[in-house]
Amino acid sequence: MDLRLYSKLICGLIFLLVLANAAYASEVIFNGHDITIGSQVEILEDTSGTLTFPEVASRGKFVPSTQETPNFGVSGSAFWIRITIKNTSADDNLFLELAYPRIESTTFYSLEKGKVTKETISWNDAFDERRVKHQNIVFKLNIPRQNAETYYLRIHGSEQIVVPLIVRSEMGLFQFALTNEIISGIHIGVLFVMMLYNFFVYFSIREKSYLYYVLYILFIGLTQTTITGYTFKFLWPGNPSFNKFSIILFPALAGSFALLFFQNFLHIRERSTAIYRIISAIIIVYAIAVLCNLFGLDMVSYRIIDILAPSAALFALIVALKLSMEGYRPAKFFLVAWSIFLVGIVLFSLRNLNILPYNTFTNYTMQVGTAIEVILLSFALADKINIFKKEKEISQAQALRISMENEKIILEQNAFLEKSVNERTAELQFANTELNLALTKLKDAQTQLIDSEKMASLGQLTAGIAHEINNPINFVSSNIRPLRRDIDDVLEILDSYEDIQHVDSIDTLQSKVKEIEKLKQDLDLDYIKTELGTLLKGMEDGAHRTVEIVKGLKIFSRVDESDLNLVNINEGIESTLIILNYQMGNTITLVKELGNIPSIECYAGKLNQVFMNILTNSIYALQKEKYEGIPTIWVKTWLKDPENIAVSIRDNGPGMTPEVRAKIFEPFFTTKQVGDGTGLGLSIVFKIIEVHSGNIQVNTEVGEGTEFLITLPVKRKIRPISDFQ
Repeated sequence: MDLRLYSKLICGLIFLLVLANAAYASEVIFNGHDITIGSQVEILEDTSGTLTFPEVASRGKFVPSTQETPNFGVSGSAFWIRITIKNTSADDNLFLELAYPRIESTTFYSLEKGKVTKETISWNDAFDERRVKHQNIVFKLNIPRQNAETYYLRIHGSEQIVVPLIVRSEMGLFQFALTNEIISGIHIGVLFVMMLYNFFVYFSIREKSYLYYVLYILFIGLTQTTITGYTFKFLWPGNPSFNKFSIILFPALAGSFALLFFQNFLHIRERSTAIYRIISAIIIVYAIAVLCNLFGLDMVSYRIIDILAPSAALFALIVALKLSMEGYRPAKFFLVAWSIFLVGIVLFSLRNLNILPYNTFTNYTMQVGTAIEVILLSFALADKINIFKKEKEISQAQALRISMENEKIILEQNAFLEKSVNERTAELQFANTELNLALTKLKDAQTQLIDSEKMASLGQLTAGIAHEINNPINFVSSNIRPLRRDIDDVLEILDSYEDIQHVDSIDTLQSKVKEIEKLKQDLDLDYIKTELGTLLKGMEDGAHRTVEIVKGLKIFSRVDESDLNLVNINEGIESTLIILNYQMGNTITLVKELGNIPSIECYAGKLNQVFMNILTNSIYALQKEKYEGIPTIWVKTWLKDPENIAVSIRDNGPGMTPEVRAKIFEPFFTTKQVGDGTGLGLSIVFKIIEVHSGNIQVNTEVGEGTEFLITLPVKRKIRPISDFQ
């Protein structure tokens, strides 16, 4: 048998079976006016979703619909709808519209002219593949006038399945599309204007409420245009997968930013920690719904959104009502706007549930409610700014009043303070006079102490000089008497020789010579000559020692202090040691290591005073403290580097404790017995070294002795210094 003939027979058989079954179905009479036919169709539920069209057409058990808009809810079944339409109008081109674009898959079967044709509109297909370019699901019908045709629809979806079926003429479809797009355009325009306006306000005042509100408007608009199919038609017609994902993404974002706006606008965090935590939890659940959809759990994500969206809206309504009853003005604005929005959503849902009729009013309740809500919330934000402005004006007025009161108080306080200041000034002047007097007395006392220190040093210097000069002077004075005696004996011998000139005979001459020889023997002329040499040598040594002492004193007591001079430090140390020699005596061993150092720019007399004070303290420590060992003082100089020389004065005395070491340079601090010192010596030493831009370091330990290590620059222009007194 010919294959084409076989196909025709099969189609004919199916057509006859369909006609036989359709004979029991109610017929839709289309007379040219758009008509909703939900209650005039027959429905078959395919719970397994596996029935084919021939199976449904031949033995399907259809049930007449009792709803104007069939609502199958959320179901995994496939639903078949059988429709018989008779065209009594003057138009051959009719259209069957399923006015709910969020159905996952719709397949249309036609039996026109005895031929079975199939057309499918699915989420998985691009928008441009549709035969009729409409955001809703629209199929074109070709029914000759006064004829009737039977059609089948297979519907399957993972969301709620609502089937508003409408038969339209070509002109009716055009007028409906025009009206629908005008209203949708107005809706989108209102949202866009509100979004743009509040976006600019946000950039002006940087209030987060405006940013959250702008994002809420954006995503609630995208949510509603996605539900009505316009986003798929105009924004991403070639991306059906994103269109499927958007129905979860946009509601989740809209709900999240609505809650963030609600939280920020009504200051929820400051008012109630519990409510703030509930809002945070709802936002997290929204995020979970989006993730579930991304991982392919479509039904889970749809159920989360279906349950969460009305729950969150009701929660916000209850909280706003509570705050409104407490008298919070922004909450009242939010309550009114949110109530209108919810009314629009509820009316739209009631239409889908067949509780309200499917007409122009119920078609756009969601868009109208959203537009009114957006406008009212903009007014609420503006009112909030006015409240802030009013509060600011009140605050400024209060601040001005407080400022005037403060100014009055300040004037009174100024008068009181002026009087107090005058009294205090008089007291301070009197106290200043007393302080000046006390300062004068203190300076006199300080001068006396310094003079006492100077007198003590001068006494030491005088005693040393007297002791040192006394030895050679005593040596000279003790040699004068024996020298005079020896000179007298020599003169007596010389006078005996003068008598020889008057002798006139040889016998007398011989007699005189014998007397002279006898006198020489009696006076012991050889001894006299030896003794004369010894006495003269001793007197010469004493005179030389006296000259050295005078020279050392001259070097030590330099008075040219107004200018810097090039001075050999070794000479100053030698002169100081000469003066202090009497104090050391034979009990203290002196070890000198004076290196080859250049002359330095300094105040020589002041540095000699430094050496004198340090050496005096070392001598005192060695003589007053009893310890085992030979008392020794080491004096050493060397060139530390090309720009600095170093002087070390070290003893093996008892040393110092850390507490004493920390205070030795303080004025009037001393460890000597009462009457042995004023405590100014090392303080003066520190100031002199500081003026010379030098450095003094003290190395000491108890029982290990003390070392003063002084570093001085070779050349340095130092400011003239005042007298150290």
